[in-house]
Amino acid sequence: MSNYDVIGIGNAIVDVIGHAADTFLDHMGIDKGIMQLVERDRAEVLYGAMTDRTETPGGSVANTVAGLGSLGLSTAFIGKVKDDALGRFYAKGMEDAGTAFPNPPSSTAEAPTSRSMIFVSPDGERSMNTYLGAGADLGQNDVSDALFQGGKVLFLEGYLFDKDDGKTAFTAAAQSMRAAGGRAGITLSDPFCADRHRADFQRLVAEDMDFVIGNAAEWTTLYETDDLSAALAQANAVCETVVCTCSGDPVILFQGDKRVEVPVQKVVPVDATGAGDQFAAGFLYGFTTGQSLETCGRMGVVAAAEVIGHIGPRPKADLKTLFAAEGLI
Repeated sequence: MSNYDVIGIGNAIVDVIGHAADTFLDHMGIDKGIMQLVERDRAEVLYGAMTDRTETPGGSVANTVAGLGSLGLSTAFIGKVKDDALGRFYAKGMEDAGTAFPNPPSSTAEAPTSRSMIFVSPDGERSMNTYLGAGADLGQNDVSDALFQGGKVLFLEGYLFDKDDGKTAFTAAAQSMRAAGGRAGITLSDPFCADRHRADFQRLVAEDMDFVIGNAAEWTTLYETDDLSAALAQANAVCETVVCTCSGDPVILFQGDKRVEVPVQKVVPVDATGAGDQFAAGFLYGFTTGQSLETCGRMGVVAAAEVIGHIGPRPKADLKTLFAAEGLI
């Protein structure tokens, strides 16, 4: 039995983070503030255009799982990398950070290891340009049923739905986790992702997920409405726990008939990369350890505030110390 507190499944992506002015984004045809999928040639052009680079093992759910590991939970991340320089860097980086990476770099993967060129604007907004290499080819055969025995929480990444193999892997993993007595949840990842996979996501929310995390744009896109309250009501009617982040506005959380709002202190971020990922880490720490819905939300807000105060998508400060300062533990 694995006995992992949290198991994440998602795209194993090397994040390449650099600074760029808005004029550079315009010149390069980069849409500010969103994730764009790019082909390999485009990825190489953008990589070469970066004036400064910080490379780190990334991917949305991988960042969340790393945050949970820093909080002392037992974690594993299921992803796929090629047996190339970036893939070996990725696998070692996850293990060195204390998160198990069960799948070794693949010598048979056709595409190179995935990477995302992330341009940080002066206002802290991040614009992601992601090449879905080997990470997007993760399928059901890459997910071992034995890994879920004794596990508590499974967290899935919406981005992985861009290929059919990812969908089958998700369904199999969710069923395995629930059969083992654990709970399964997903992050909606991006409004464009919610739009591309609306039917699948709506089915997952209603049938396979115990909790779902998304931001306001993702929820309204998923349910094709401009009314956030109406979108959340639809999700709340079919899913046990529903979470909505709203940038600088209060986080909204539902659990059955219970509705909670958690205030957020508005600040100008140094780098917004990883804000949603670390909110999820804080929330899931509370969720996994049996805290109240409000405490889960407050932990998420504290973790997100920490990560936007520096470059990079993973915590640098001791989150437990920050939680204690807020009276959360």
